[in-house]
Amino acid sequence: MTMRFEQILAEGIAQCSYLLGDTGSGTAAVVDPRPDCDIYIERAKALGLTITHVFETHIHADFLSGARELVDRLDGTPKLCVSVEGGAEYDFEHEGIRDGDKFSFGQLTLETRHTPGHTPEHVSFLLYEKDNDDPWGVLSGDSFFVDSVGRPDLLGDDKTEELTEALFRTTQDFYMQLPEGVLVYPCHGAGSACGPNIGDRMSTSIAYEKAHNQYARITDLEAFKDAMTKDAPPVPTHYPRLKKVNAAGPEVMHGLPRCIGKSPKEFEALIADKDVQLVDIRDMLAFGGGFIEGSLNIGLQPILSVWAGWMLDPDKPIALVSETSAEIDEAVLRLWRVGFTKFAGYLNGGIAAWRTSGRPLAHIPQVTVQELKGSDLTPLDVRKDEEWDGGRIPGALHHFLGTIEDEMDELDRSTDYAVYCQGGYRASVAASLLHRAGFKNVSAVPGSFGAWSAQDYPVES
Repeated sequence: MTMRFEQILAEGIAQCSYLLGDTGSGTAAVVDPRPDCDIYIERAKALGLTITHVFETHIHADFLSGARELVDRLDGTPKLCVSVEGGAEYDFEHEGIRDGDKFSFGQLTLETRHTPGHTPEHVSFLLYEKDNDDPWGVLSGDSFFVDSVGRPDLLGDDKTEELTEALFRTTQDFYMQLPEGVLVYPCHGAGSACGPNIGDRMSTSIAYEKAHNQYARITDLEAFKDAMTKDAPPVPTHYPRLKKVNAAGPEVMHGLPRCIGKSPKEFEALIADKDVQLVDIRDMLAFGGGFIEGSLNIGLQPILSVWAGWMLDPDKPIALVSETSAEIDEAVLRLWRVGFTKFAGYLNGGIAAWRTSGRPLAHIPQVTVQELKGSDLTPLDVRKDEEWDGGRIPGALHHFLGTIEDEMDELDRSTDYAVYCQGGYRASVAASLLHRAGFKNVSAVPGSFGAWSAQDYPVES
């Protein structure tokens, strides 16, 4: 008999879910699953476990819950358990859980604890070995992170003060009172916007956080409020939307959403519809060299999920352009994780099929840092505020990528802009967005500020 505990990371959205159980009883639970849920089914099968319960720590805002998808894939047999604390309501079949509820899986016991602050209904799960009164771990969801705590401002200004006070009490009265040896397993790692300055490690301990977590070390409520206000990262546009979708219950897709290949002729007719969102997932250099007019370049990296969430409309179908058709499934999966399920189709054969058909291509110049230095180009920085404050290219303008679409009227369309970020990925997203909006004097900077700094070029701060 062996207790099983596996942390499963979804890169890009930096989301951690958990499979835990016991081979003696053959039972297991999944906590905070993502929608591409095959991984839980396959791991449980490999370990000889039956998933009997699916738990959610809270109504997620940053990714599409996979709880209903997973239960459906298992013929509806697992219990779908969600918190009904804080007045939470759901529009799908579920089993409500409250503070103090316990669930056993062989030698492993989960105890539900109400930990509000990030959201009103948020719960965490203390982990015990059978017949042991001391917990060895806690699944902290989005209430407590490595070097950080959850953000309390996702439900709007009228709820932020109340939730900030609740988060302070959760941090001080629950987490800081746990035995120092308790291990902490959060729902997110570094890169997530669900908390300020989340640390790089995938887990931590109460002892370490007592010594090093700057937010947990604040014992004055007003000082805690100030820190949470000052350090809160920008709220991605898809967070409020996904909060509603997850409370209502995401549509069960029965597997990866369908995206059908189209010939260049069919694809050209398809994207003539103004409601279709044209997304090119190639690398910035390949994209800049030639793309279909009107394309938004969101490269096929794990971070695609986040920037698609910021930039795309879930109610409009997406048409995908890639280097080869083999990349489409991965792109669809990463889009699905942030709630996109409507696909108009993809260009069969990739951009080469479009090119060999003789159809037109647009271009965005790629400007090296050597070419940028000393040129008449105006650097346009699309990084976050804290990156900008830490140092930028002299003479640069600043418009954060997440809000630049709403700020285009502040930009002079006759100016020659060289768009940069830290490494180039966001610069290409922004340059394609500006080009699509009619800015024709736009270039992107490969390597961006990282390359500029590597050359020891002057930096403003």
